Amino acid sequence: MTLTADDWQVIDLSLKVALVAVGLTLPVAFALAYLLARGRFPGRILLDALVHLPLVLPPVVTGWLLLLAFGRTGPVGLWLDRLFGVTLMFRWTGAALAAAVMALPLMVRAMRLSIEAVDRRLEGAARTLGAGRVRTFLTITLPLSLPGILAGTVLGFARSIGEFGATISFVSNIPGETRTLPIAIYTALQVPGGEATVTRLAIVSVVLSLGALVASEWLVRRQGGRVHVL
Repeated sequence: MTLTADDWQVIDLSLKVALVAVGLTLPVAFALAYLLARGRFPGRILLDALVHLPLVLPPVVTGWLLLLAFGRTGPVGLWLDRLFGVTLMFRWTGAALAAAVMALPLMVRAMRLSIEAVDRRLEGAARTLGAGRVRTFLTITLPLSLPGILAGTVLGFARSIGEFGATISFVSNIPGETRTLPIAIYTALQVPGGEATVTRLAIVSVVLSLGALVASEWLVRRQGGRVHVL
């Protein structure tokens, strides 16, 4: 059951992809969560549906859509290549993008519920005492919603670790570049005698995912049980 050098390479890549995915998604997820929780505007329901679409779409379809948009001939991919020389196809950065897209709905949901749980009367009291919108947000809204924000971040990390369908559809299965934990497990299942590798990597996946879920639930409970994301 000792992890091999190839196993550690897969684990390191998976952690890097998940951390980058969550880091890039966090500000976008919070902005969307705040907009959906507090905003009242035409098209709000449509925006909510689009944000949560990756949860109900087959991951392979999500990966295909990413391929159309961010491939070498796609509108976004062509623009990134011509202006910045950045290519996401068959790169670990593309795997991070796929993981970020799949993690976004979970992060937005957890953060939105946390923001909605903040007592608006506390914000109103701060405003009557002379605090501006920014100060009220930084001293009241953000601290009170922080446990849910952290819980959403941890859930997004767990989702990124387990992402398979969109990743393999978008960036394929390249050892050392895009072969993350679930793809490595899938690959080992296709190889005769790969059961030992599957067992080792599956145990690592279970430990990482379970740890993330426990941490997320603990963060939510710190908020007094008012927000439920699991």
